[in-house]
Amino acid sequence: MTESEQQAILGIALLAAFADGHKADAEREAIRRMADNLGHDGAAAGLTKLYQDVLLRRLSLADAVTPLREADQRMLAYEMAVCVCDADGRQTPAETAFLQDLRQRLGLDAGTTAAFDKEADALAAVAQTASPASAAPMPAELQSVPVATASADTARDQALDKTILNHALLNGALELLPQSWASMAIIPLQVKMVYAVGKAHGVELDQGHIREFIAAAGVGITSQYIEQFGRKLIGGLLGKAAGRTLGRIGGAATGMAFSFATTYALGQVAKRYYAGGRVMNTAVLQQTFQELLGPAKRLQSQYLPQIEQTARGLDAGKVMALVRGA
Repeated sequence: MTESEQQAILGIALLAAFADGHKADAEREAIRRMADNLGHDGAAAGLTKLYQDVLLRRLSLADAVTPLREADQRMLAYEMAVCVCDADGRQTPAETAFLQDLRQRLGLDAGTTAAFDKEADALAAVAQTASPASAAPMPAELQSVPVATASADTARDQALDKTILNHALLNGALELLPQSWASMAIIPLQVKMVYAVGKAHGVELDQGHIREFIAAAGVGITSQYIEQFGRKLIGGLLGKAAGRTLGRIGGAATGMAFSFATTYALGQVAKRYYAGGRVMNTAVLQQTFQELLGPAKRLQSQYLPQIEQTARGLDAGKVMALVRGA
């Protein structure tokens, strides 16, 4: 995939992110920071400019689709746009209209996209209605994973460290699955993790409050998906075809399980926040998250074999069950 094709697909994902016109300042800042971070990579030198072009409406959807000539690349661009629009668990009328326009401009008929749309819509619906209090059992291979931070002083903290690590491993595995829609399960599982951390400290919150906490920590919901896709595209992990295989992705995944680090750092921030009586303001939450993200990225290399092993044991049914808590 050429750099212009990469830029085109990321441009479409960014256009999808702003399709509803209601992105909060925190989400816009998270997407900008994501663009800056990816823009430091040689293959993504123009990503910051691409973000500015989208935000200032200098890039139209018609222009964005032009470089995509192969059918598999067009389908991949559509899949990413659907995931971005479904990131918060539902599509607004503006997002639905955007996706219909995109599908037409890409030359994709409803029959071609029907299977993907059905899977993505089903997962989005489950994510929106699932209670954070419900929790499916972790995959068997995660139940015996040792806790990396063994210096915890109490049994509760040790149990929470294991919970956080297991969710990080699972989300890292979801990122490596060949199905684009699987990444949509990451946010609901982060919600369940934060709920578990809060409950361990005597605090029970609903899904809305937890999502607000995640946003306050500087973990943009939409930007997470765009950064995942961006790293995969830039790293060549998506390959030429949309019909990519787990073996190809898993074999080249070193350092690319972005969601492991994000989830792990978020869990540790939540643990400090609830243990400290919820007195951190937004600035402190974001600073703490950024400070923890670096060590979490280094830790993901250590656990890459477990991440890949977990990915190989997941399928659509298991992903749905984990989100639903069934």
